[in-house]
Amino acid sequence: PVAKGGPAARFILPDESGTEHHLSDYLGFWVVVYFYPRDNTPQCTQEACGFRDEILELRDLGVVVFGISLDSWRRHEAFARKHFIPFHLLSDQDGQVAREYGVLKKFGPMKYARRQTFLVNPEGHIAKVYHKVKATQHSREVVADIRALKATE
Repeated sequence: PVAKGGPAARFILPDESGTEHHLSDYLGFWVVVYFYPRDNTPQCTQEACGFRDEILELRDLGVVVFGISLDSWRRHEAFARKHFIPFHLLSDQDGQVAREYGVLKKFGPMKYARRQTFLVNPEGHIAKVYHKVKATQHSREVVADIRALKATE
């Protein structure tokens, strides 16, 4: 799994419209990569809506946000439309990216991504890992941490 200070695991994943995103295309930007279990569950919805509500401030800070789960891009499309999500939700249906980040969980035959967030700096390295995420306040915590990290640049 990736760790603070190490390189972020590269990925190419489709978003809610089926368009592929390469993490390497976002070098030069701060990137929030947050993993979550499933669209339309209470905590996952709270977390996504929290980032939605902070998106203007995040963009002002030069931050790109990606939410990643094992849901299909079509499921992401419906979720994003329903909750007016203004950032990309990426589909990791086979769980390979979740595995590389160390967040893939199995519960019997079911697989899902554990709720964790990785803050990637403009050089493509992990600046911070959030192992314990409280969905209701996580986006505000990320904004505060990015502000602090940018102040030390």
